[in-house]
Amino acid sequence: MKKWIAIFAFILCPLAAIGIFFTNKMMYIRKLTDEELIKRESDGGHYHHEEFQQLKKEKVCIPSAFGYDLHGYFVPFPHTTRTIVLCHGVTVSLINSVKYMKLFQKLGWNVMLYDHRRHGMSGGKTTSYGYYEKEDLAKIVKWLRQKLGESAIIGIHGESMGAVTTLLYAAKPEANANFYIADCPFASFEDQLLYRLKTDFRLSGEWILPLSDQVLKWRDGYRIRQVSPLDVIDQVKEPVLFIHSRHDDYIPCEQSQQLYARKKGDKQLFIAPHGAHAMSFSENKEAYEQEIQAFLQRFELNENKRGE
Repeated sequence: MKKWIAIFAFILCPLAAIGIFFTNKMMYIRKLTDEELIKRESDGGHYHHEEFQQLKKEKVCIPSAFGYDLHGYFVPFPHTTRTIVLCHGVTVSLINSVKYMKLFQKLGWNVMLYDHRRHGMSGGKTTSYGYYEKEDLAKIVKWLRQKLGESAIIGIHGESMGAVTTLLYAAKPEANANFYIADCPFASFEDQLLYRLKTDFRLSGEWILPLSDQVLKWRDGYRIRQVSPLDVIDQVKEPVLFIHSRHDDYIPCEQSQQLYARKKGDKQLFIAPHGAHAMSFSENKEAYEQEIQAFLQRFELNENKRGE
C-alpha cells in the first residue's frame, strides 16, 4: 500500500506543480508599475500627469459582485448623456485608456475610465481574462444607467483583455449598452494559450492545457473554454466595430477576423496597416479616429436623438 501511495505521489506532485506554475502565470500575470506605465504613455505623447490631475472628473467607487470595489473616474462633457466606457488591457490600468478618452472627448462624449479587478486602484486577487471582469463591467454600465437614464447612448471600447471583456459582456442577455468597439481581442482563451505556449515556451500544450484547466477550475472557479468570445459573438445584437493591427504577433489579426465573420447583424472591421499588439491607435491615429467616426455615423450612434 505504501508503495502505491509513493508511486501516486511521485506522479501527481510534479503534475500539480506544473499546473500551479502555469495557472500562476495566468492568474497573477505581472503588471506594469504606475511609474512604468506613466513613462510609457508619456513618452508616446498620450498622457500628461499634471493635465490628468487637473482634469474635471468625478471619482467613482462601485462595489463588485465579488466583494471588492471597482475604482475609476467619470469625466463629463457639457450638455450630453452620450458616454463611452473604456476597458483597458491586462497588465496596465486606466492610465492606458487616457488616449482613447481624448479621442471621444473630441467627439463630444462623456467618458468612464475604470480599473479592472487586480489592476490599478481596484480590488480583486486574480485576473480572469474577461470571465469575472464581464460581471464587473455589468456593474459599471448599471451605475451609468442609473446616473444618465435609459435613453442615454452608452458604448464600450475595450483593448485586448478589455476587448474580450467587452464582447463577453455584450453577449449577456441583460447587457445594456448601445454599441461595442473591440480592439485586438482573442477569439478564444484556449486558442490564445495554445499559441502563447508554442511561442513563449516551445510547447504544444496538448497535455499542459488540460492539466492547467483542471487546476484553474480548482483555484479560480472557471474553465478556460468559458472565456471564448467566438462561442457567444452570434448572441450580440448591437453594432460592433472590430479593430486589429495586421502585424499583431501577440494576438494574431485572424482572431478579430474570425469574430467579425461570425457576428450577425451590424458590424464593421478595421485592420490597421501598422503597429504591434494594442498599437493600432498609436501607429494609425488618423485612420483610427476616422474609422470610429464612420462607425458612429453609419449606425447613428453619435446623434442627439435620445432626449439630449
